[in-house]
Amino acid sequence: MLLLRGSRWWRPRRPPTPSAPGRAGPRPPTPRVLCVKLCGSLKCYQAHLYSTVAPPDEVTVSYRHGLPLITLTLPSRNERCQFVVKPMLSTVGSFLQDLQNEDKGVKNAAIFTADGSEIATSTLMGFLLMNDFKLVINKITYDVQCPKQEKPSSEHATELENMKSLVHRLFTALHLEEFQKKREHHLLEEIDHLKGQLQPLEQMKAKIEARSAAKTSGLLWAGLALLSVQGGALAWLTWWVYSWDIMEPVTYFITFANSMVFFAYFLVTRQDYTYSAVKSRHFLHFFYKKSKQQHFDVVQYNKLKEDLAKANESLNRLRRSLYLQTQVEELNEKN
Repeated sequence: MLLLRGSRWWRPRRPPTPSAPGRAGPRPPTPRVLCVKLCGSLKCYQAHLYSTVAPPDEVTVSYRHGLPLITLTLPSRNERCQFVVKPMLSTVGSFLQDLQNEDKGVKNAAIFTADGSEIATSTLMGFLLMNDFKLVINKITYDVQCPKQEKPSSEHATELENMKSLVHRLFTALHLEEFQKKREHHLLEEIDHLKGQLQPLEQMKAKIEARSAAKTSGLLWAGLALLSVQGGALAWLTWWVYSWDIMEPVTYFITFANSMVFFAYFLVTRQDYTYSAVKSRHFLHFFYKKSKQQHFDVVQYNKLKEDLAKANESLNRLRRSLYLQTQVEELNEKN
């Protein structure tokens, strides 16, 4: 510090040396003044502050207890917020939805790769955190740098897999019966629901089947009547009008014409001309015709029947497993 006294420069004096023994006592020490000389202007000096705290607008990724922790500043409240991410369960879409749920001021948010390609919302966060990415919130881009994790050794990975397998087996052993009970209750509710949907369709189907069966039966009786009329006409022409010498070629050509009709039926339907096949074909023809008239959805009915059959099969398998498990427990108690 520079001090002036009058028009001269004033400097502090050096304290006197201690006097020899026998003389007057030492004088009190003169206060010392530190002189600092300034060069240049004060405006040219700037203070440089250094700190390890992240800037308020930076997005950081760290790991705590093995889980990624993303820290960022919310735009509306202007405060830092931390989001815990489950790498193999959370997706990019769920993370962005958590951002919007936490702060209503987040109108739009998206995540891009370092080269500017947009990342799909179905991508798992575990794959996202393997590389650096860009987080865009309300048209503001944040460059996020992900710390590199060391890959576990083969022994550590094997121990981790064994631990996961053990936890899974313990969970299954502790909650298997409860899960089976819930599954059985769910299947029973599903079966009741399917039966409720099928009941009106079954009633409509029964009516359509009855009408179709009646029409098919009438068609078969009509065929029998036509054959009877044909046989009677040939007999009348043979014995009363003409002789057998004249009617023999006629019956031959009638038989040949019938063979041609049967062969044409095979070419059209790709089925042998049998009475059971003809009956089934005409029954289905009448059934679908009536279904269209009555607005009966055959596709929906078949789908419901298939779902009901699958549900019943699953319920039977589940009950068999429960029965076997009960028998094993009884044997263990007896032993």
